[in-house]
Amino acid sequence: MPHASLELDRPTGDEVKTTTCYMCACRCGIRVHLKDGRVRYIDGNPRHPVNRGVICAKGSAGIKQHYSPARLSRPLLRVGERGAGEFREIEWEEALALAATWLGDIRKRNPDELAFFTGRDQSQALTGWWAQQFGTINYAAHGGFCSVNMAAAGMYTFGGSFWEFGEPDWDLTRYLMLWGVAEDHDSNPIKLGLGKLKQRGAKIVAINPVRTGYGAIADEWVPINPGTDGLLAGAFIHELLRADRIDFDYLVRFTNAHHLVIRDPGAADDGLIARDSDGNALCAARRGSAHSSEGRDSGTSDRQAEKLDPGLRRDDGEVNVPGSSASGNDRAGVVLVRADSIGISPLVVGEFTLGDGRKAVPSFQLLAERYLADECAPEAVSERCGVDVETIRRLARELGDTAFDEAITLDQPWTDAYGQRHETMTGRPVAMHAMRGISAHSNGFHTCRTLHVLQMLLGAIDTPGSFRYQPPYPKPAPPPNRPGKARKDDGVLDGGPLGYVQSPDDLLVDANGQPRRLDKAYSWEHPLAAHGLMHSVIRNAWAGDPYRIDTLLMFMANMGWNSSMNTGETRRMLCDRDEATGEYRIPHIIYSDAYMSETVAFADLVLPDTTYLERHDCISMLDRPISDADCAADSIRQPVVELDRDVRPFQDVLIDLGTRIGLPGLLNEDGSAKYPRGFPQFMVEHERAPGVGLLAGWRGTDGSKSGLGEPNPDQLKRYVEHGCVWEAKVPDAGRYYKMANLDYLGWAKSLGFVGSTDPIVLQLYCETLQRFRLAAQGHGTQQPPEDERERVERYFDPLPFWYESVAAKSDGFPLSAITQRPMFMYHSWGSQNAWLRQITARNYLYLHPQTAAANEVADGDWVWLASPLARIRVQAKLHEATAPGTLWTWNAIGKRKGAWKLSDDAPENRDGFLLNHLIDELLPAKASGQRHANADPVTGQAAWFDLRVRLERDPDPHLEGHRVELHAAEKPA
Repeated sequence: MPHASLELDRPTGDEVKTTTCYMCACRCGIRVHLKDGRVRYIDGNPRHPVNRGVICAKGSAGIKQHYSPARLSRPLLRVGERGAGEFREIEWEEALALAATWLGDIRKRNPDELAFFTGRDQSQALTGWWAQQFGTINYAAHGGFCSVNMAAAGMYTFGGSFWEFGEPDWDLTRYLMLWGVAEDHDSNPIKLGLGKLKQRGAKIVAINPVRTGYGAIADEWVPINPGTDGLLAGAFIHELLRADRIDFDYLVRFTNAHHLVIRDPGAADDGLIARDSDGNALCAARRGSAHSSEGRDSGTSDRQAEKLDPGLRRDDGEVNVPGSSASGNDRAGVVLVRADSIGISPLVVGEFTLGDGRKAVPSFQLLAERYLADECAPEAVSERCGVDVETIRRLARELGDTAFDEAITLDQPWTDAYGQRHETMTGRPVAMHAMRGISAHSNGFHTCRTLHVLQMLLGAIDTPGSFRYQPPYPKPAPPPNRPGKARKDDGVLDGGPLGYVQSPDDLLVDANGQPRRLDKAYSWEHPLAAHGLMHSVIRNAWAGDPYRIDTLLMFMANMGWNSSMNTGETRRMLCDRDEATGEYRIPHIIYSDAYMSETVAFADLVLPDTTYLERHDCISMLDRPISDADCAADSIRQPVVELDRDVRPFQDVLIDLGTRIGLPGLLNEDGSAKYPRGFPQFMVEHERAPGVGLLAGWRGTDGSKSGLGEPNPDQLKRYVEHGCVWEAKVPDAGRYYKMANLDYLGWAKSLGFVGSTDPIVLQLYCETLQRFRLAAQGHGTQQPPEDERERVERYFDPLPFWYESVAAKSDGFPLSAITQRPMFMYHSWGSQNAWLRQITARNYLYLHPQTAAANEVADGDWVWLASPLARIRVQAKLHEATAPGTLWTWNAIGKRKGAWKLSDDAPENRDGFLLNHLIDELLPAKASGQRHANADPVTGQAAWFDLRVRLERDPDPHLEGHRVELHAAEKPA
């Protein structure tokens, strides 16, 4: 059509409705243009705080997601063998009655026989609560194989985390370091932020084995070897310590760097923080700056760090330790005081004598001793990381120079949590951001902790120009909510099924120390599993390890394909029968999805979900809100189109099922349904505590309250009137130092985000981890079994450290293989989208020309990629923007023939592939024969990126055809 004939002013439809996108985890605001009730066009909502009108390829392609031919249309009951995809359509009443019978029988018999696991649902404020009402401890969510290393490391360190709980200071940072950042998560806010940085000339450094997306526009790309980020970050710390580029004032104001740690090897409190009789942490301070009886309100001056001159090392290389002489504390001019005292000058190095005669040192000294060691020097880590020595030194120097020589001062008065007023805010304009490239390794927890320690040493957490918290964070580190362990008289779990353990006493283990949960989360195998181990569920249920279950209930978790390790064997396990009884080893599988995914074929009962344009959803402050650093925000989805199929929102179905089986929280006192109108009613009327509901906006009977208030019957209407989003601006005086800013903490408490205005101490030294180490050494009432002691003692170090993954030590497999998540797709459901498929309908194995030459692989060759578990035949492509020794492909492009309503010869079926076939869900057996999950030993995070492989030539490299071959020796017994 000639341009002159384009009708640019013609409306795209006859109605526009706002809602929240669901094509990735950004949760952007969108406008849906309708004509005659059908979706015609989707664009960004300019008034929405997340995206400000920006929309990406995924968001605009939502129209094709909604009208996908793969949509399910009616409930399905299996009539053939599992996996054959043979079903008959049934009515909802039959489906719900059958599900309620299975679930009701379980709840009467043993609620733990239900394993309830949810994928990317963004409704965990409902699903986790429902599991608690049901009484099962076997509930987990998507984060266990996605981001729990980041979440747990952050929450146990500084009460927040990368990605959804925080962001770089896009307006003020001058140096941004991206660690393992993919392009599919939070993409619009990151793109907007990167645009600001490029405009201002700030430097962007991308540390990643592959240069795609954000790395492609970075000023510098550092091609690191997978899984070695912790080594590199540790070398940065080494260099900063040597150069004395440390923000000591920040450390003693906001962290436990000056807290004294008991040094008494063999004692039950060795490595714990020294405390007074009231439990207050102690520090050593210069005499005259405070008295031992003083508390936090005893003075008005700022606390200052002891400056070390000429640095942390003497000329002979020994660490300076003031006060460590035999003359004792008094002769050294030192007094022990409460660490939260004001008007003191705490010491951060030295050995001091406690009241009982034992020795203690500041936690910072322990950290300095570790990272000043030669093994952390650039020369020691360079080859393993794949980053040359001079680059390591230069990057460390750039971090220090930017933080200290380009410090920011804002003329903004504020009051700290101790009541002291400050006239300015000082910031270190160095920001960091990290994602799955860090999280998806078995050393990811400690690597992420290392990054947070690096930030703290620079004074770069929630200061102007650095990483910033997003409300309702920060929380105490760690948060006080522990996972539920027991059931009340009414069968309800005594806490949420997920949470944060504070000590070994919080673990879910039996009298013999063995796991109580099916996935072994919160056991000695994976104690800090804040999101559960969803990737272990099918294997453990199949093996009856630690026990058998009756029903597996899954929602939007494609565990029959791209969300499982060892995909081929996982599919076999789902179909396997007990030889003794002839019955399926997992008796019942109920699955809810909106589409005909690969996992649907393995369900006994399919409960079809709606698309995101057909239902209400809640992006809650109790779950994963959409706040930015300067604004608290939550949002809803509203139905913008009428249903044209016999499907129901899973949230409504879950409430209906809970009502049918009599879950206490879903019934009124007279036994009637508490939420007969389903999830929309639940969103408005449910209260987690008095005045605390799923939505923070327009609370109170008249809608005049925010955060806390009675339910408002018109709440959803008010959200819709405001573009489906609610915002509350952080006070100007509370924008920074949120962990110890009275202006922020008071505001947050008024909205119900925090319970008190006490400061949140950042954990440079993580005492929680030391409690587990002590248990492994034989202390305490709750100790690990003998075969777990060595493992717990090794990995529960209170200071972060680097270790090579067990999987990475596979002999004969010299190459690393990882996936990247493209910004134009998201998980498996995006790659069935007709518009997005035009960008990429198949994937290749990308490798550096140097790696290709060493393995005699030419561009376009079909090759075999082998791991200890299996091998797959894939097509190779040369790619210079890949670190030598690393192989990669796009994630979740390959599809199983017969799924997603794709044609049999679709490129995704014919040539697309998954690395999942090569990844074992278990680590090699120990001497005892025990096999742990292929996961982080601290959190249970799935170690997707620890995969080691080798390339094998094919006799006919030009013959097309993808195949999977499982090594017979590796099949489950």
